[in-house]
Amino acid sequence: MKLWIVTNKYLRTRKFAELEEKFMSACKKRGLEFELVFNDGGLVTTFKDDICTGKIKNDGNPVLFWDKDILLAKALEKSGHRVFNSSEAIKICDSKCETALALAGVGINTPETIISPMTYTNIGYTDFDFLRESIDILGLPLIIKEEFGSFGAQVYKAATYSEALSICKNIKGRFILQKAVTSSFGRDVRIQVVGDKCVSAMLRYSDTDFRANITNGGKMVPFTPDKAWKEAAIKTSKALKLDFAGVDLLFGKDDKPYICEINSNAHFKNIDDCTGSDVALEIIDYILCEMNICDEVHDDLQ
Repeated sequence: MKLWIVTNKYLRTRKFAELEEKFMSACKKRGLEFELVFNDGGLVTTFKDDICTGKIKNDGNPVLFWDKDILLAKALEKSGHRVFNSSEAIKICDSKCETALALAGVGINTPETIISPMTYTNIGYTDFDFLRESIDILGLPLIIKEEFGSFGAQVYKAATYSEALSICKNIKGRFILQKAVTSSFGRDVRIQVVGDKCVSAMLRYSDTDFRANITNGGKMVPFTPDKAWKEAAIKTSKALKLDFAGVDLLFGKDDKPYICEINSNAHFKNIDDCTGSDVALEIIDYILCEMNICDEVHDDLQ
């Protein structure tokens, strides 16, 4: 078996390159043949009776899709590849609006959420009556998240209607409004899920920001999740049909876990550094098992 590894051509920072190196190292440890292809090397060409994805041959081999080029992922699936994660799972996780809708009504604790109405990009929002209605429902302070964003950069807290209005007027596109889980301000937990296992977990905290993201200056320590926290993370990953994910959880009342966000392509270098885990190897082993050629099964996080 050969593994195709797909990453983005245009995110060539050291942080992204380190993850590619971790995946390649994991493949070498398992003696697995692989080829790294940037998404521009998977140019999608459609025919009457076929589809071509450039350098990625229609050979039926699995694809580790470490990107958000959803159309390419769909094309690979259509041409017969098993794609990890699937295009649909990546699409849902990439949109905070779709994630909120997907997790509704499946028995998972999430902050009460309102999705902004759709408007056209050339028009924007011509009034914000829905914002007042949302605050009446959710209260203040209010958490506002742009539909698309990473590393906490597009997440805001508003203490008043005026602050919320100012934030929303500057957002280009849809967003979600969430009831603030004030008991978790400045701290959260990242659990790395692979298959039906929690393979690593860390507590992130900040003394200066309601967000605990490491990129925003947060700090990290290893975390040992109890049964309720592990079940919440795994149930969330399964609900979104993810093969692997970084699940962020908040501390609700009495430290009850609440789902904050789910990352289909979670940057796991920090959690590896913090806990000594090897998430890349866990993912490679999972793919091997899914393709029915695994040699060993790793124990769940103790």
